[in-house]
Amino acid sequence: NLYLENFDQVAKKKKTIDIINIPIEKLGWYGAEDADITLRLYNKLLPIIKSNKNYDLMTKMELPLVPVLAEMEFTGISLNADLLNKMSKEFAKEITKVSQKIYELAGREFNISSPQQLKEILFDELKISPQGIKKNKTGLSTAASELEKMKKAHPIIALMIDYRELSKLQSTYLSALPNLINPKSKRVHTSFNQTVTATGRLSSSDPNLQNIPIRTPLGRKIRRGFVAPKNYELLSADY
Repeated sequence: NLYLENFDQVAKKKKTIDIINIPIEKLGWYGAEDADITLRLYNKLLPIIKSNKNYDLMTKMELPLVPVLAEMEFTGISLNADLLNKMSKEFAKEITKVSQKIYELAGREFNISSPQQLKEILFDELKISPQGIKKNKTGLSTAASELEKMKKAHPIIALMIDYRELSKLQSTYLSALPNLINPKSKRVHTSFNQTVTATGRLSSSDPNLQNIPIRTPLGRKIRRGFVAPKNYELLSADY
């Protein structure tokens, strides 16, 4: 009798649930199945790994990396929450300022975050040419790549791109990260995944700390919120 459930399902998709609050019978089945499926996969995949010359890579590099990553996850990373909260207020003011400029150019207020309303403003009211713009299920696309194509067509486009960047950085990092600081360690703890990307690089999740922009001044500003303890340095490395 297999439940075939992942932990989110066992915990009823409540990521904050304490494992001790899950009924022992359900948790027992989940744990036993986890071990059983892992063993079945091991027996099936090991001969394949040995046959395609990946065995040395697995045993000499990937497996020894597991305790290192576990230690990194357990240690976490420090945030300057005061700096991020201050930046959040600054970004909120800037978002309001950019919004007002967009409304002025549009001739009215609208939900800037609504693709449908944005399409009406750009193509129906401001009469921006849709030539070369991709279509999706709901009509003309207002994705970032399509807005870039229209950048020279009207000054509202550049403001829209700024608005989206500010809003994304605000909601994804400035508002969210301080709330993810562990009350005991006073740090943020991400999960590093070894087997997600096709390239062999690590990926980071819950939260993703590897996609904070570095090419824009705003992104670099947010990166200043990650800090090292006294007498330590932060090292950025790529595999």
